[in-house]
Amino acid sequence: MKHGSTLFLKIALFLIGAPVLALCIYGLTWLPNNPVNPDYAHILYPIIIGMYVSVIPFFVALYQAYKLLSFIDKNLAFSELSVKALKKIKFCAIIISGLYVVIEPFVFLVADLDDAPGLVIIGMIPIFASMVIAVFAAVLQRLLQEAIDIKSENDLIV
Repeated sequence: MKHGSTLFLKIALFLIGAPVLALCIYGLTWLPNNPVNPDYAHILYPIIIGMYVSVIPFFVALYQAYKLLSFIDKNLAFSELSVKALKKIKFCAIIISGLYVVIEPFVFLVADLDDAPGLVIIGMIPIFASMVIAVFAAVLQRLLQEAIDIKSENDLIV
């Protein structure tokens, strides 16, 4: 793969992470101080805490994706390091999905108090998106491991 395409993907990773970091710094600190309805402001705290905690595995996964792109640049794409990076990305996606499953009942309470049933469906988007990423990373991890095994088997055959 050319260096330009991995550079583009590395820039894309930065452009994915920057708005999330900005939202953590500005958006999530603004919401508890300015609730739309002060009667259920106490329900927002577990949601916001869960969102803050989910940022940690998100940035770990972004870092692992950056490392994976670096391995591709160094022609180490078919190595155990790449398999480990994909495994960590898979676990981060599973953790994010689990965190949002824990948050979902609180989103349901807010939606019930505010008569906004669409909020529950919107709350499910991160769960399903991260599960899709986890499945995709698991498939890539399995394929890469099989390719490494075939390559090592072929290296033994002269």
